[in-house]
Order: sequence, then C-alpha cells, then structure tokens
Amino acid sequence: MRSMSFSVMLFAAGFGTRMKHLTAHTPKPMVLVSGRPLIDHALDLARDIAPQVVVANLHYRPDTLIDHLTPLGVKTMVETPEILETGGGLRNVLPLLGNGPVITMNTDAIWRGPNPLRLLLDAWKPAHMDALLMGIPPANALEHEGDGDFTIAADGRLTRGAGVVYGGVQIIKTDLLADIAQKAFSLNLVWDQMLAKGTLHGLSYPGHWCDVGHPDGVKTAERLIASDV
Repeated sequence: MRSMSFSVMLFAAGFGTRMKHLTAHTPKPMVLVSGRPLIDHALDLARDIAPQVVVANLHYRPDTLIDHLTPLGVKTMVETPEILETGGGLRNVLPLLGNGPVITMNTDAIWRGPNPLRLLLDAWKPAHMDALLMGIPPANALEHEGDGDFTIAADGRLTRGAGVVYGGVQIIKTDLLADIAQKAFSLNLVWDQMLAKGTLHGLSYPGHWCDVGHPDGVKTAERLIASDV
C-alpha cells in the first residue's frame, strides 16, 4: 500500500426507507449485522489503512450516530435542514477532510475478501485518474439486481453500462465539486465530467459484496460474514 495517508468520508445521512421497519426509529448505519452496527463494519475497513481522519455526514436521526461515533474518534457533520445527497454531502464536509483526494464509503454494504480500500490505494495513479471506483462483478454482488453500472476497459477507464456494480467505495479528487451550482446533488454529476475527460477509472473486486439496503440483505450479509467464500 502507498505510504500516503488519505482521509475517509462515510456516507451516513440517508433515510434507509428500503429497510422498512428496521429504520423506523434507527438510522440505517446503526442497523445490526452480526451483532454490530453496519457502520462499524465500514469503520473496520477504514481503520485498516490508518486514515488521517474519518468523517461521517448525518441527517436522519443524527443524535444516535453522534453518540455512537464520537467516542470512536469519527468527526460528524449534520446536514440540515435538507439532505445534500452524495455530491453535496461530500462538498459540505471538505473543511473536515483536508486537502487532496479522499476515500468515500457507503455504509450499507458488507465486503468479504481483501480490503477494498487497500486495493484502491495500491492502484491509485493521480497523474491520470480523477477518481478510482471499486466495482463488483454481478455474480459476486449479493442482494443486488441488474447487470452493473459501469464497464471497465482494458486500461481501467470506465464507461456507463453493464459490467460491474459500483460497490460504494472510491478514491476521488474533490476539485470538480466547486463547479456544481446546486447545493444538493449526486456525485454522478461529477463522474459525468470525469467520464467526458476519460479520467474516471475502476477496479474489479476479487471477493464478494452484499448490499444491505433492505431487510433480506441483513440475513444474506450475516451468512456472508460467517462463510468461507
């Protein structure tokens, strides 16, 4: 792994509506998987790379997450009055993340295999990459339907289309965030600019990944954690 240390942002502001009853009184990142909050599984991966700082954006039932994350050394920022989506949320926490590229992580997935953050760091080439996304072959993407979000070319460049499922983990330069006029916006707007420049790259994950966005995903993720795959 490269010696450079990156800051990590955890996306933890969503409402978790697909989780139904599980998020009626609990933010999705605090839903238990194998006896631990989902966000703690993401934190394990982040701590393994010794980040400069870990930051989480919050919106739905933020006090529960603040009480859990603050003793763990995670900095938090509450989005209010409205949720800012992925792009707006990342731009909002930049003062806490510092300069340079950052790693962003969704907190509603379980990984089984090598640490995806380490794989991204090993493959990161900032001279010609503006972002490096981790993709999952559909056959290894549990509780996810569809043929994928991106196609990875031989040189690692991405185009939109069937190929790999975006696993919610990436290294991304943050410069282009300043060019978006909207306050709340998706990172897809930034990715589109990178796609046009040919600077959006991807890796294919060699292990398994489970989307824990709905109740059935919890059971599948627990089986994955307990498995030998």
